[in-house]
Amino acid sequence: MKTAVDNETYQSWFQPIVRAYSEPGNLDVFANEALFRLFDNENNMVPPNFVFNLAEQSGLLFSLDLIARKSAVEHAAKAGLHSKIFINFNPSSIYDPSYCLRSTASAISELGFQPQDIVFEVTETHQARDMNHLRGILAFYRSCGFGVALDDIGSGWSSLSMLAQLRPDYIKIDMELGRHIGSNQHKRNIVSHLIQLAHENGIAVIAEGAESQHEAQVLREIGADFLQGYYFAKPAALSSRFSNNLEDEITQGVKPLSNAAHKFDTL
Repeated sequence: MKTAVDNETYQSWFQPIVRAYSEPGNLDVFANEALFRLFDNENNMVPPNFVFNLAEQSGLLFSLDLIARKSAVEHAAKAGLHSKIFINFNPSSIYDPSYCLRSTASAISELGFQPQDIVFEVTETHQARDMNHLRGILAFYRSCGFGVALDDIGSGWSSLSMLAQLRPDYIKIDMELGRHIGSNQHKRNIVSHLIQLAHENGIAVIAEGAESQHEAQVLREIGADFLQGYYFAKPAALSSRFSNNLEDEITQGVKPLSNAAHKFDTL
């Protein structure tokens, strides 16, 4: 894994998050989720869960988190994305928020993004070991203009507890609840109540797992604000829209995040 990172054999793929009234071929894209993809020496994609589990076991999760962040903003800039960018954040990679924020803010500013363009999506919420520290980190990020989202809401009691404690700007309904929701009244009831709970607390709702027209329609009817799923688009690498010289300028712009990642990699 370290060799792949050093050789930069990785990419960020993007999957759109669309406004609920969207239809394929007529998407109103609200945001794009950046998904980190790392490749081995034969250019085969390594399963993302394996990559992050290995990083955690090797004590490299913090560095990989920064590399994924750097990759997300770099590839978004090269693709000329103008939507919000959702970047995954693993609570197990808790670190000094002020140091990381300086690196992040410097990089996104160089690329022409604003803090409000970036939403940090908390994943693997059950792994959060220090809830007070995590709450402090997210409050610090939000105070600087970044958005915060919670992933996989509805997948367990812990996620509902974190909803109350972290008070995110967005929640993402677990994709397993979204799938086949049109033919499962129990799922429909659960998701409907989750959406109502979120809206009562001023939280916008992104429903994942929209795989078909029927699922998208049901999620739309019960009040989801945004939808994400294969019905609209699969995650994909995006082509650069700029010349080699401009690409080089973008690469230089994310140096603060690269330097921060390699600094901790050598500790």
